[in-house]
Amino acid sequence: MTVWLHIVAIVLLASLGGALWRVWRGRSQADRMMAAQLIGTSGVAVLIVLAALQDWTLLVVAFALALLAALAAVGFVTSQSPDGAGDPEEAHPPKGWRDRGRNG
Repeated sequence: MTVWLHIVAIVLLASLGGALWRVWRGRSQADRMMAAQLIGTSGVAVLIVLAALQDWTLLVVAFALALLAALAAVGFVTSQSPDGAGDPEEAHPPKGWRDRGRNG
C-alpha cells in the first residue's frame, strides 16, 4: 500500500509542477487564479497522502491550506467584480446581449 501512496504523491507533485508553470505563464488573471486553486487542491491532496504514510498529524496543515485556498478564491472574485461585492451576475451586461439567441 505504501508503494501505491508514493506513486500517488509523485503524480500529485507533477500536477503541482504543471500548475506552477501555469501561474508563471498564464494568459489572464483568471487563468492564473485557477492554477493557484489547483496548487491549493493538489497541496492538500499531497499532505493527506503524506499523512496517510505517516501518523496523520499533517491533516491539520492540510485543513489550514484548504481554508487558505478557499479564502484566496473569495478574495479574487471580490477583487474582480466592479463594485467589490463579488457577484459578477450583478454587473452590467455587455452591449447587445439581449440580441443573442433570439429567433426572430
